[in-house]
Amino acid sequence: MNQFQGNRNSVNNTQESQPIIIAHQVEKWYDNQFHALKGVSLQVNRGEVVVIMGPSGSGKSTFIRTFNALENYQKGEIMIDGIKLSHDLKNIETIRREVGMVFQQFNLFPHLTVLQNITLAPIWVRHWPKAKAKEVALQLLDRVGIVEQANKFPGQLSGGQQQRVAIARSLAMQPKIMLFDEPTSALDPEMVREVLDVMRALVDSGMTMVCVTHEVGFAREVADRVVLMDDGYLIEENTPHEFFNHPREERTQRFLSQIL
Repeated sequence: MNQFQGNRNSVNNTQESQPIIIAHQVEKWYDNQFHALKGVSLQVNRGEVVVIMGPSGSGKSTFIRTFNALENYQKGEIMIDGIKLSHDLKNIETIRREVGMVFQQFNLFPHLTVLQNITLAPIWVRHWPKAKAKEVALQLLDRVGIVEQANKFPGQLSGGQQQRVAIARSLAMQPKIMLFDEPTSALDPEMVREVLDVMRALVDSGMTMVCVTHEVGFAREVADRVVLMDDGYLIEENTPHEFFNHPREERTQRFLSQIL
């Protein structure tokens, strides 16, 4: 069994109906002109995996970036594990410690080794001793299958390896929630599977996850719900089976006809 793996069903059963993310009627404008999010509401329960799909420019990445204040919003309300996300810097700092994020680009520091990239935040943000941070980092690198790369620099790794480092770096902060913003879209096709395998293992461990992705197979396999966004609206949400096989909305049907 993969070291991430646990009994996901027991996690979901014990935590059922305990929301950890609540977004209600979220509205966002850029420069008071472009309306990026138009009354988007979504609730994610503890241990749940939600996949967000949609065409380019639909607002899906903007939406999940509001969950850790990488994007501001102008109307509505977002609660993360009971904390209201506002302009209060203390609340933002608390939320960012609990929400890990993996981006399309790896965003690793090129002048730091893999190990240094992973230990940086735990040492400076969580104030861990260097020895503890190193121990946890090596455990995480072992879990994502690249412990032998610990002393290399990002430029010496493949894209898939760099993305696995990015996942390990986020996990080093021991977050309650993981956000993935198209984590495989910058990878060569043969490297996609190794990253998805790490994400599957995270799902099995019971991690709460919100993933923006076009990986249909991944969504079918691991998601509790699949969401479609378009033009700043949340168009449809349903179980993977219903979403892919019996979409309710005409816009969902058109989107699926283009990607399936």
